[in-house]
Amino acid sequence: MEQKTKVHAEDGKQDLFITREFDLPVELLFKAYAEAAIVEQWMGTKVLKLESRKHGSYQFETTDPRGNKHGFNGVIHEFTPNHKISRTFEMENTPYGIQLELLAFEGLSADKSKLTMHVVYESVAQRDQVLSLPFAQGINMAHNRLQNAFTNLA
Repeated sequence: MEQKTKVHAEDGKQDLFITREFDLPVELLFKAYAEAAIVEQWMGTKVLKLESRKHGSYQFETTDPRGNKHGFNGVIHEFTPNHKISRTFEMENTPYGIQLELLAFEGLSADKSKLTMHVVYESVAQRDQVLSLPFAQGINMAHNRLQNAFTNLA
């Protein structure tokens, strides 16, 4: 089955693009990235802090099957409701470094929207290291949960 979330990574570049269309109004898609309770539901993570505003920050924590906790954090640099979020992202205690994420939200119709993520890594090697993981499958699964989170509320 083809994945609905598309990951495009050009050889030799330190960035990638992630795109996905959702059967959701743009306001709900944006809310899924801006409201802690919804983020927890579709990301399967605990939100320790989420300041959805310019110069805000966030901190998430997940627990793996062995009970080990893994932290993620960043700073929000731009926050334009229903349109754009620019933020840094760091997986704590990993070799992956800090990345820049530029999220663009686009309304396609009253009940359809598109997310485009431009992710910039510190180096080509770091980007390629992330892509060597089941990254594309993982983000597709998360986006499926995002879509279903709102479908289940209806």
